[in-house]
Amino acid sequence: MARDPSLKLRLAAVGDLHCREHDQGRFRHMVKQINDSADILFLCGDLTDHGSIAEARVLVEELSALHVPCAAVLGNHDYESGHAMEVIQELAKIKIRCLDGEAFVFEKVLGVVGVKGFGGGFGRGSLQAFGEAQTKAFVQEAVNESLKLETALGRLDAPKKVVLMHYAPVLGTIESEPVEIRPFMGSSRLERPVDDYGADVVFHGHAHHGDPESKTERGVPVYNVAMPLLTRLNPEKRFFTMEL
Repeated sequence: MARDPSLKLRLAAVGDLHCREHDQGRFRHMVKQINDSADILFLCGDLTDHGSIAEARVLVEELSALHVPCAAVLGNHDYESGHAMEVIQELAKIKIRCLDGEAFVFEKVLGVVGVKGFGGGFGRGSLQAFGEAQTKAFVQEAVNESLKLETALGRLDAPKKVVLMHYAPVLGTIESEPVEIRPFMGSSRLERPVDDYGADVVFHGHAHHGDPESKTERGVPVYNVAMPLLTRLNPEKRFFTMEL
């Protein structure tokens, strides 16, 4: 039986766990809180600190008591050691679904799309594909992530739509970051697919010293759920929750 679209789902989201090999026990209380308060969990990248298999195994042990479905995207730290696929395989052992341009529908109501995203800047300050090949390659990575997001959202048929990413799609959630590093915190190229295909909410991480919420140009709520930020806002609850 299809779930009634009018019923609210309880969403939990957090990013930037930066799990290290010695972090046994660090996340277990959080997992219990999520089990008690959410229907589904979203992880927004930088799940490990250096992308090592050992770190991923510790994280899997920490999250093994999770009783709700979980979807994730990887972040830049998860690629550091060149073992991103192994990190994904470890997470799959406890049925955490890692998305990279893919989408799925939860409870026949909630469509979920995930991409890592990339940097490049915002609005008139966006880096353009001109000059050296290295600059063009940097810009192309942001374009590719945007196209993956657009394709996945375009194929998604669900009453409600959630977008996960690691990098920020809007300037509003990173304005408290040092101005010098903002172009590396995200790209407004990720904003247009969100607006064009009518997402209901976006969750991202990466900006440890950023701002908790903003909106896209067309008013889609965007939440920065980086754990360091959330912990400063409320040390007793290191993840974000909402109903949708």
